[in-house]
Amino acid sequence: MSTQSLSAATPAAPAVKTETAVLGGGCFWCIEAVFQRLPGVTKVVSGYTGGHVKNPTYKEVCGGDTGHAEVAKIEFDPAVLGYAKLLEVFFEAHDPTTMNSQGGDHGTQYRSAIFYLNEEQKKVAEQAKLDAKTNWASPIVTEITALPVFYPAEGYHQNYFNENSGQGYCRMVIRPKVKKLQDKGVISKD
Repeated sequence: MSTQSLSAATPAAPAVKTETAVLGGGCFWCIEAVFQRLPGVTKVVSGYTGGHVKNPTYKEVCGGDTGHAEVAKIEFDPAVLGYAKLLEVFFEAHDPTTMNSQGGDHGTQYRSAIFYLNEEQKKVAEQAKLDAKTNWASPIVTEITALPVFYPAEGYHQNYFNENSGQGYCRMVIRPKVKKLQDKGVISKD
């Protein structure tokens, strides 16, 4: 039997059809770490969006003058995880009632934001924001905006928590957030 006929007889695995969400909920290292542990998520990329500077750097975004938010671009399998469920986790993973800050991180780059890719995502995001009100005593300030352009962050920001778990911010901020959501059964244990 030739290799050509063997490969023709073996059907290729069907490609997973993914959808994309872009969310900002404070430091992108935190959002990335949470969503990497959510069943149905296939890829998470930290980056920037929502500002007026093309190809911003981390230093520029941290300066607070670019208008960009730190975000995570999340690819997910809608057969496993729906967009509405993904947003439920988003609203549980950060405090959507604090304007331009999360914990000790302050500035517009840390704002709570959902950047939708189409009208259906916008509709689901608006409903998710309304539904999340029942879990918070203060008003939710999460912005819901059409995604302009997503810029991936520098390489050293990608997979940050997994590669730097001993770093102080990871130990003091990210690990407790991840553990809390794991203990509640919201995300998978490592």
